[in-house]
Amino acid sequence: MTDVPTHYTRGNLDDAIVAALRALGKDPDALTPDDLAPVDHFHARGREATLELARRAGIGRGARVVDVGGGLGGAARLLAAEHGCQVTVLDLTAEYCRVGEALTRRTKLQHLVGFRQGDALAMPFDEGAFDVAWTQHSSMNVPDKPALYREIRRVLPAGGALAMHEVAAGSRQPPHFPVPWAREPVLSHLQRPEALRALLRELGFRERQWEDQSAQTLAWVRQRQAAAAASPLGLHLLLGDDVPAMFANFGRNLDEDRVRVVMAVWERP
Repeated sequence: MTDVPTHYTRGNLDDAIVAALRALGKDPDALTPDDLAPVDHFHARGREATLELARRAGIGRGARVVDVGGGLGGAARLLAAEHGCQVTVLDLTAEYCRVGEALTRRTKLQHLVGFRQGDALAMPFDEGAFDVAWTQHSSMNVPDKPALYREIRRVLPAGGALAMHEVAAGSRQPPHFPVPWAREPVLSHLQRPEALRALLRELGFRERQWEDQSAQTLAWVRQRQAAAAASPLGLHLLLGDDVPAMFANFGRNLDEDRVRVVMAVWERP
């Protein structure tokens, strides 16, 4: 059985990213968040979806954001650069935190973006420490959804927002594997959208926005497959040689309604 950190850990990720950047003619010590977008936006629709979710959540300058399961920090760096907010990335995978810190220094954003290695079910933060909790394709590996959202509620003050862009279960089960978040079913823990909404309401969140984005996500997956090029910088650096199979299954699962993608904003009253 593979655990979650093992699924995401490569062991030499920093060196691989730097080599890919150099192959593209980039100076690894003078980067922008956009330079890293092909590899550090580990979610459907990439940079575009991050900016859309930020607009929906109304993230402003100086906001305190916790990116739960934020990986290498692609969304965090983009939020900091575009909105001037302070972002703390919490991720279970130690390599992602280490490499994310290095990439943040290379983009000169370390004054706005920091990393903590830890468990989203026991966050190392005080109550009400953040104005916004951000989850972007990070809940799929978490079996205990009530514990996750209770912790998120704990670290938000009254009026704080939960901004989420997540993969949910479709009407047909099970999904086809491998997919980007799991090579085998034991790592995939998806919930039906209606059950997720009911859970969040039960835990005391108030819904501001909810949109099923499965159709535009499927279009993005198909476009990505059709335009696939042998670029040295991409998600294959994170996931290995089976990335084409993972994205083919992601598209097939969306097409067959085995998975769905939702974008939503909730508030702690």
